[in-house]
Amino acid sequence: MPAEPLVRVVRSGLEESVHLGHVAVCDARGRLLASLGDPDRRVFVRSCMKPLQAAVSLSAIGGVRLNERQVAVMCASHTGEPVHVRTVRSVLRRGGLTEDDLRTPAALPEDRGTGVRAARPIFHNCSGKHAGMLLACVVQGWEPTTYRNRSHPLQRRVLSAVRMVSGVPQPSLGVDGCGVPVHGMRMRDVATMYARLAGHERLGDLAPPTSRALSAMRAEPGIVGGLGRGDTVIMGAVQDLVTKEGAEALSCAVSLREGIGIAVRVADGGYRAVGPALVRTLDLLGLLGARERRALAAIASPPVLGGGRPVGRLVADFDLRVRP
Repeated sequence: MPAEPLVRVVRSGLEESVHLGHVAVCDARGRLLASLGDPDRRVFVRSCMKPLQAAVSLSAIGGVRLNERQVAVMCASHTGEPVHVRTVRSVLRRGGLTEDDLRTPAALPEDRGTGVRAARPIFHNCSGKHAGMLLACVVQGWEPTTYRNRSHPLQRRVLSAVRMVSGVPQPSLGVDGCGVPVHGMRMRDVATMYARLAGHERLGDLAPPTSRALSAMRAEPGIVGGLGRGDTVIMGAVQDLVTKEGAEALSCAVSLREGIGIAVRVADGGYRAVGPALVRTLDLLGLLGARERRALAAIASPPVLGGGRPVGRLVADFDLRVRP
């Protein structure tokens, strides 16, 4: 099936652009509950895999005590605010490590308000995930300098977890933007995997660390994203929901109350459309009330600017195909 319209860009009353994409909603049994576009479209899961990657790292870390903020940053795609940098450093210190041990590419903070002008690995949005991976290596006695390699014991454990939780025996493998392996599968597999994060199906020994990762994300949404970021705003507004954004405009969510997983992908990778598309999906699934809709209005329909003032909006008004 081809991609279908997700978000329209309306300027001064004229539909100027349309973002196409795909939506899949599944339960923990893998049943497709609702969709739009092609639920069998294969995608790399990118940073939406971070809660499961963090659970694998937490399992390896074992008894090393970490607080909620430290666990949340292991799941984060952060904006590089000072609180993010401090938290990443605190995770590294738990293993006697420094930011020089990180193998993330050098980057500038996405939060330009920091005033930082020199790119460094710790400012990369994935540095918290990497800090957790490094700490796992120290605890387990694994070689820390090669933790990004596909053949590293940690990455083999991650791949095993991906296969187990998604039910996909042979996910596509590639290299993510931060250098660690990235896993590809169908949209419906991604949604199923997220549903299982809540229900603990197929998680086995990873159930406790997975619960801890999701709990930390709920407790510290500002660490998971940053000021104004979709993850942070949505989790701050909606009870019993965990969301995670990924590169190329993939966004995933799990309703802890309903036990359903959601995957939304904008086909052209246009990040501006993924927030409106996800909020529309949540609303169609009955996961938002009037209070939540008000709180998410700026994400659901961001303004289109002309001359520095709003002259239009992004509009997500699609409907889902609900499966019997």
